[in-house]
Amino acid sequence: MTWIIITLVVLAVVAFLTYLYLPAFLRLLGIHPHYTIPDFDLNGRRALVVCTNHNRLDPSNKATGAFGSEFTVPYYAFVNAGLEVDMASPKGGEIPIQPGSWSWPLASDDDKRFMADKKAMHDLKNSKAIADLDPNDYDVIFMAGGWGAAYDLMQSDELADFVTRANAAGKILGSVCHGALGLCGAKGLDGDPLVKGRRVTGVTNNQINTFGIAITPKHPEEELRKLGAIFECQHAFRDPFATHTTIDGNLITGQNQNSGYETAHRILEKMATQRNL
Repeated sequence: MTWIIITLVVLAVVAFLTYLYLPAFLRLLGIHPHYTIPDFDLNGRRALVVCTNHNRLDPSNKATGAFGSEFTVPYYAFVNAGLEVDMASPKGGEIPIQPGSWSWPLASDDDKRFMADKKAMHDLKNSKAIADLDPNDYDVIFMAGGWGAAYDLMQSDELADFVTRANAAGKILGSVCHGALGLCGAKGLDGDPLVKGRRVTGVTNNQINTFGIAITPKHPEEELRKLGAIFECQHAFRDPFATHTTIDGNLITGQNQNSGYETAHRILEKMATQRNL
């Protein structure tokens, strides 16, 4: 009987320590790495955060959506800098959340802040439809990832037109992970694909294979390369722990869920050098 009690106590201790320290261990490996964004005073400026509407992985029918930290991290980086932030999606309405991205051990501090923020949660469930918006009302358009984005960001004619017009107006265009697909339908000033000949990043084919989601219809690395983009990325002992951010004029892109902080930082840095358009 004694050994049973000892075993149960050991298992309870192990479970407690795992619950307590696994998030920190994952951060040490590279998931949501610690990153300090300097203070910026950009009051009066506006940002639009665009997420997916798609909530199912076809054909498995498993739930999917936007990856939490890929929009919550830039959302609060912008809010902290004094920006007014709107949430949008191709169709408008509710933005679904990718299962697991808002729960232990992956939930970031910004995820938790967002979930407790009544305005933010209202905007998440009632996002603005891209077709109803004017890019001239915003200083930066940021597109978040998550596996759902593979089904509707590149496929949205409305988003392609919106990003094309935003680029023509000189707005900053940012993305993380699958969010880069939102750049793929847009045109540059010369009528060629917006990303042609430009340095960009997004989730890699290797990362997609690691996560076992090659069934998704659009893969950022593949689509960006097809359009003539100069695709950049970093690798790690396991690529989901890699991170990279690229800056090419008004395009500021991050590789994956670990890149949100630096990508948002570089966007704010760029905004601080621009006049209010």
